[in-house]
Amino acid sequence: MTGTNAPPTGERRPRIGSIAVRVALLGSAIVAAIVFRGALIAWFTGPFGAGRAADNRTAAAAPIAGSDADHVAYYTCSMHPAVHAAAPGKCPICSMDLTPVTREAERAGVIHVADDRRALLGIRTTRVVRAPIDLTITAKGRIAMDETRLHDVAIRIAGYISDLRVSATGQAVRRGDPLFRLYSPELYAAQQEYLIAGKNRGAMTAGDPGERLMRAAETKLRLWGVGDDQIAELARRGEPIERVAFASPASGVVVEKTVVDGAAVTAGQRLFRIADLDEIWVEAEVYEADLHRIIKGTPAAIALDYLPGTTFTGKVAFVDPYLDPASRTGRVRIALANRGLALKPDMYATVTFQLPLGPRLVVPTSAVIYTGPRRLVFVDLGNGALRPQDVTIGARSGDRVEIASGLAEGDVVVSAGNFLVAAESRVRSAGAFWEDRHGER
Repeated sequence: MTGTNAPPTGERRPRIGSIAVRVALLGSAIVAAIVFRGALIAWFTGPFGAGRAADNRTAAAAPIAGSDADHVAYYTCSMHPAVHAAAPGKCPICSMDLTPVTREAERAGVIHVADDRRALLGIRTTRVVRAPIDLTITAKGRIAMDETRLHDVAIRIAGYISDLRVSATGQAVRRGDPLFRLYSPELYAAQQEYLIAGKNRGAMTAGDPGERLMRAAETKLRLWGVGDDQIAELARRGEPIERVAFASPASGVVVEKTVVDGAAVTAGQRLFRIADLDEIWVEAEVYEADLHRIIKGTPAAIALDYLPGTTFTGKVAFVDPYLDPASRTGRVRIALANRGLALKPDMYATVTFQLPLGPRLVVPTSAVIYTGPRRLVFVDLGNGALRPQDVTIGARSGDRVEIASGLAEGDVVVSAGNFLVAAESRVRSAGAFWEDRHGER
């Protein structure tokens, strides 16, 4: 049974939903096209696009030097710079008259940006000046012990340690403080020899065999580490000292300890290493490119992360005559007074060297564009013309960089917005100026 609204047999019911979707998609596409067209019009008629059109119209109105076709590289549209034509005509996109681009302008990469548009585009210029500049070299460093202020305590005769006064490394000692006592049968016998030889000391004359024996015994005691005051005490006592005390040869901190109380020791064995930390070294690793600038006496500033706001000053005491083959750095040593022992060995530090170079031609670092192996700046030629110029840069100091060649004092260069200018120059010159010597961009 069929209703009054049922389609006749064999007829297909139209798919209303799919038709609606198609209509909606078509409408969206039309709206998007209108919006995109409006955006293009806004861009090309805006400050930069209008400027290009005005510049090109001016160029078209002016006669071309040597107006024969040999001086024209190609014809382009001021609204569509991607259009390149071999002959005059209309733009295939907007039907505007094509304007000529000379080969010289193409090679030089010169562009024109009117003064009233520079502020809108953020383009600023500055003058090349000659001013004093300091080269700043920064290197990582490490606090190290002054090797000239290290003292080893080595025993010169075999024996046994007792009454050890230094219990652990890091303990501070002073020159003359007792470190330990030593019992040694050989040292005991040498004391007896000295006493026996000196019994008739008052009756001895110079060159007497007894006098020579006593002097030999005294020299033996000194060579074994017995001090003059101990030898005088031995003569006063008249009997050997069983356990002889040995004192510290220097003031400092015990950084190595290889003996314990009661240990047997042999001749030549090192028992302690004492470091005087009142003066320390800062060893900075300087890259080989900067190493030739640093000599003995160069001032340096040392900063440590754990002491923010505190700077230590010193002078270079030594420059290593060789490089580290792995890091390609040379070691530079600075001697510092270590008041209060604030600087501790193996701390990391940042070392800064300030080297005055005198007056040099300088520009802001923001004026230099790095493109492959080349360094470029844009020179303001006047009347809105900006030309890219190859330069050689030298030392850097803060936000300034030295210009070694390529500019003269008084030149005006772009110091802000130069990347936008560079992009426009690439378009205008079709990349001819921007190709490096190997033909790569």
